[in-house]
Amino acid sequence: MDPHPETPLAPPPEAPREPILTLPPALTAYILLLAVIHLRVLLSPELENWTIDVFGFIPKRYDSTLLDITFPGGTGAKVWTFVTYSLLHANLTHIGFNVLWLLPFGSALARRFGAARFFIFMAVTAAAGALAHLVTHEHAIAPMIGASASVSGTMAAAIRFAFVRGSFLSFNRGDADAAAKVPALSLSRSLRNGRVLAFLAIWFGVNIVFGVGSLAIGGDDVSVAWQAHIGGFLAGLVLFSLFDPVPRARDNAAGASSSVDQSGRV
Repeated sequence: MDPHPETPLAPPPEAPREPILTLPPALTAYILLLAVIHLRVLLSPELENWTIDVFGFIPKRYDSTLLDITFPGGTGAKVWTFVTYSLLHANLTHIGFNVLWLLPFGSALARRFGAARFFIFMAVTAAAGALAHLVTHEHAIAPMIGASASVSGTMAAAIRFAFVRGSFLSFNRGDADAAAKVPALSLSRSLRNGRVLAFLAIWFGVNIVFGVGSLAIGGDDVSVAWQAHIGGFLAGLVLFSLFDPVPRARDNAAGASSSVDQSGRV
């Protein structure tokens, strides 16, 4: 008789289960903020119009030749509307379209930046979009609203690292956190990367078509402020490095990982 009976084998440890869709807390909070603010549509038409006039971006508010016209919000609105307009939306289609693009690009950026940097980045790109709109619509009285300039900024910032090996648009990616924190390409190397250039060409082409064609959002008479999109996009692309906490890879290393991705052999 065996004096050492066999002990039952322990079952293998279960692999960690990840939810199908996880959002970083910063992005979740931002989307919830947009949703709560959109409840303004439940207000009376007078209050809703007042809200848009006070918090929407109106280029004519800055027209120095119209000193005798008073806009709601006074002097303060000349400052806060550079950001607050981005928290208002025309309808559910408008807000849904912006959130849809935020899910991949905003998620990666929020994981990479952390909450504080992410919120400041969204405000800065919103202001850049408002500035571009002001320059191109100097005397316009129609309010501009929507987060599209900030969403465009997140897309531009994300492509600085999205195609690097291991990131979320590469052929060989890691988990969500690891994919969001790969070393980014420098701006000069980004503008020499074939996949980045293809993304830029498609993005600018779509925005110009929407702008020139004056396509409306959700069937309403709301035109696309494509100049604001471009302003936010360029700000996100150029200012990314000021917000990025991840150490930059050496150019030769980043270039090697990028070229491997382009070939599809990883």
